Amino acid sequence: MEDAVVETMPSGIWTHHGPAPVMDRAHRHDDVELNLVLRGHLDYLFGGAPVRVRAGEIALFWAATPHHLIPSPTRSLGAWVHLPLGTALAWTLPAPDLATLLSPRPVIVDAAVVCPDPAAVFTSWQAELLEEDPTIALLEVQALVRRLLRAGRDGPEHPDGGPHPGQAHSAVEMARFIGAHFREPITPADVAGAVHLNPTYAMTLFRRSVGTTIGTYLSRCRVAEAQRLLIGTSMTTAEVAHASGFSSQSAFYEQFSRICGLPPGRYRQVRRSGSPA
Repeated sequence: MEDAVVETMPSGIWTHHGPAPVMDRAHRHDDVELNLVLRGHLDYLFGGAPVRVRAGEIALFWAATPHHLIPSPTRSLGAWVHLPLGTALAWTLPAPDLATLLSPRPVIVDAAVVCPDPAAVFTSWQAELLEEDPTIALLEVQALVRRLLRAGRDGPEHPDGGPHPGQAHSAVEMARFIGAHFREPITPADVAGAVHLNPTYAMTLFRRSVGTTIGTYLSRCRVAEAQRLLIGTSMTTAEVAHASGFSSQSAFYEQFSRICGLPPGRYRQVRRSGSPA
C-alpha cells in the first residue's frame, strides 16, 4: 500500500461506542487499537489483506500498519479504544507478547475467552480513560491486552505476512530498547548499537519490519509519554518536555504539534475539558 494513499492520524487516547466509524481511506496511527464487535461484523483491509472481525470478537493490533474499515451493508455496532504505543511499551511486556503486538497482523480472539462482560468494560472505559487520573482504566486495559496476547499466541497460527523471524526479533529488540530509553538523549546509532547492527542496515531493517523509521518511532514514543503526562499530571509543559526526553522546548512543541495536531497546552485543555479542538 503506497504512502500517498494512507493518512497518518494523530496518536492519543480515544474511545468510541456505536456504529462503525466511516473511513474514506486507509490510515495509520501510533496506537494500540482494540475493537470489540457487538453486532454484525467489521471488514478491514489490513496492510492490504482482508480481515473480518465477527460479532463477539475482539481485535487487537498496532495501528501503525495501514488499515481501512470497509463500509458494510449491515449496521455493525462496536466499541473502540486507542492507546498510545508508548503507554503499552511502558508495561514491559514479555518479548513474545511484544513481538505479537508489533506484528503486521491483528490478534482476533473470542471476547468471552478473555473477559466475562466485554461490552460493560468497554463502556466504562469511555469516560474513565479521559479522566484526569485514568490509572484504574489503564490497568484494566493492560490486563485485557495481556490476556488477548496470550490467547492469540496460544491460538491457531495466522498466515505469515511479516518479516523473517530473525529480522522481526531484531526489530522487536530495537523497539524494546527505544521503549526503555526514549527519555534519554539516544540516537538511531545508539539503537542500532544496542542490537549490534550496522546503523544503515538497522534503520532499513526497522523500517521494513515496523513500517516507520527509528527516528520517527523514537519521536512518537516521546510524544506518547508527553500525552500521558499532560493528561494525568499537573506538570508544566517545560517539565513534561524534559520528562519525555525532548532535547528542547522548541523540539517538543514542533514534534508534539505535528503528531497530535494540537500544541501541548491546547491538547491538555481539550483532553481534560472535552471541549472541541
